[in-house]
This record gives sequence, structure tokens and C-alpha cells, in this order.
Amino acid sequence: MTQRCSAIVATRLGRRFVAAVTAGFVAVSLVGAPALAHGPDPLLGTTPWGKDQVVKYQWAAWGVPPAWMAAAIDAGAADVGESRGSRAAFFTRVSSATSSIAYGGAVPCSSYGIACMNRTGVPDSFEGMWFRPQGWPFDWGTLRWCQGLSSPSNGCYDAENVALDEFGHIELLGHHVNLADESDFQDAVVQYAARARPKAGWNQHEFGRCDVARLQLEYELSSPTQLVSTCLSLATSLSIVSDVTSVYAANPVQITGNLRIGTASSARRLSGDPLSARTISLQRRALGSTSWSTIGTLGANASAGSYGITISPTVTYDYRLLFGTPPDEGVLGSTSAILRVTVVTCLSAPARRSNMPAPPC
Repeated sequence: MTQRCSAIVATRLGRRFVAAVTAGFVAVSLVGAPALAHGPDPLLGTTPWGKDQVVKYQWAAWGVPPAWMAAAIDAGAADVGESRGSRAAFFTRVSSATSSIAYGGAVPCSSYGIACMNRTGVPDSFEGMWFRPQGWPFDWGTLRWCQGLSSPSNGCYDAENVALDEFGHIELLGHHVNLADESDFQDAVVQYAARARPKAGWNQHEFGRCDVARLQLEYELSSPTQLVSTCLSLATSLSIVSDVTSVYAANPVQITGNLRIGTASSARRLSGDPLSARTISLQRRALGSTSWSTIGTLGANASAGSYGITISPTVTYDYRLLFGTPPDEGVLGSTSAILRVTVVTCLSAPARRSNMPAPPC
């Protein structure tokens, strides 16, 4: 459970500030933070929502946003559902809810926060989300929300982007830790410091790959066909079985493969989950050979992560399945164990199918 109260302590270092944040209120600030390494977003708290939970919110009675801000916040909520890539919660506004979002008024953000939230109450509700009003004076200047300007100009902040950031925190995403040169900034929306127009990422309206990576680790994939975020690098396991291992020449053999994310604590809730709609190749080699050749691609079976192919061998071969490391998702390739299918001139009763035209031994 996130604590109700927490602090953001700022120490001035020239024109930069370093924030020490404890779990609770998390703000989007206008200043930078030191970068350490790259990877999935860190966790903010330990309590997730239920898988695919619908989280309802309303406007705070004392802080109803103007129409342009209301539309931007609702759009940020919609962006969560469209880009979560997982079974994370999604958000919708209703006329009456326990969770509330406010604009202006008594905003409990840090002195440098343009927006903040408190996820206390998860998995039933969240404490609140707050946005500074248009024209709020900071020591660096005046806050301008792009959506609230008749003609958006450089230096304004995109309210939809900031709302998506805050909803990310409510999911349980901490601020992404960027590379030292911040070349990976757009890998995450959930950042310590928002970027103003026209800097890269200022109006990003979908979770970045490292936001999605953390959501997938904590909430699983949205379905077995969903691609794993490229911010991850997870091992896979691939098994192979056949309905028979001895067969009369040219009779059918059904080969089945099962592809899963490897069982590992680092895979979190993805550990052991099936992967569907991937490319699985069947390879074979002659006895005594070390060279493999690809002879076919497996099709999808009804169950998640299961693939199949039917072959009709005329001589004995060793077989294996291959899943190559894909360029578009964060899983590693894998190779199955070796399966030998022996072609014989006669079959003993236990190995013989009732419909197989093979002479008994």
C-alpha cells in the first residue's frame, strides 16, 4: 500500500535539481534527474490492480477542469488502454467514483511539480490526481498548457502526455531511468521531467517500450499473441513431441511444439506464459550428420503456445524445432531437444496405429 504522505526533497545544483522521492505523491517536474542505466521502468509501490481492471474516476467537485483540460486528461486515460500492451488496468471517467482528478485549487504537488498523483487505495481506488492550473507561476516562469492556448507555442506542456504519465504512476510505474545522454527518453512516457514543446517526446501519446515492459512484467501480456516489449530480453523454452517415434515409410507423423517464456523469477508474471503467433521451424538431419536443414514451418494449434506439423518420412531422421530470436520483440530464440523418428519395415503392436497399413513384425 502506498503511504498517504511522502516527500519530494529538492537540492539546488546550479540550474538542476535532484529529487529524492518516497512512495506516495509522484510529480511530473520541470527539471532533470541524474541518469544511471537503461531498462524497464522501476516499480512504484508493490500493489498492482487486478488484471484488466476498469478503474473509474470523476472530477473533484472543487477542481473541475476546463473543457480543453478535461478532454486532454480523458485522452490520456484512453491512451493507457490503447498502448498498455498487457493486462494492466485501464481508466474511464464516470459521473460518480471514489477516485478523483482535480485541476487547480489546493494541489498537493511538490513546489516544482506541474502534476502529481497518489495511488493510495489500490486495488480498490486511487487517492487522487492533480494538475496545476494554466498560468501557475514558478520561479522559472509561467506554466502554459498547450491545449489551453489558442495557438500552441514553444515552451508549453502537453496535458495529454502528462496525464498519461500520471496514469502510468497509478498503474505502478516509477520514473524511467534514462541513459546518461537521454537518447532513450522516448522509450518511456513516465519520466521524472516532462519535456516542453518542441523537444522530442513532448507530445508522446502512447506508453514507450520500457513503460510497456514493466506493465507486461507485472500484469502479463494482453494475449499470447501480443509482442513482448523490446525493452526486455527474456529467454524462451521450446519443446517437441510426436504422436509416434517409429513409423512405416511415408506414413504420417504429427509433430507438436510448445513455445513459452522461460521459467525465471526475472520474468515476473510472464514466467512460463505461452507465446502464440510466432514462427517455429522444423529442422532435420540425417543420422551421423551434424548439419541441419529446415523442412517446414509449424502452424498454430488450438491451445495457446502450441504449434503443429504433419510429416511423412521415408527414412530415419533426427528432428528439432527452432524459434529464431525475433527482431521486433524482447524474447530470445530457442531450440528444442532432438527427436528421432525411425522408419521401419514392420511395426510391433504397441507402435502400430489401427489405421496404419503397415505389416506387423
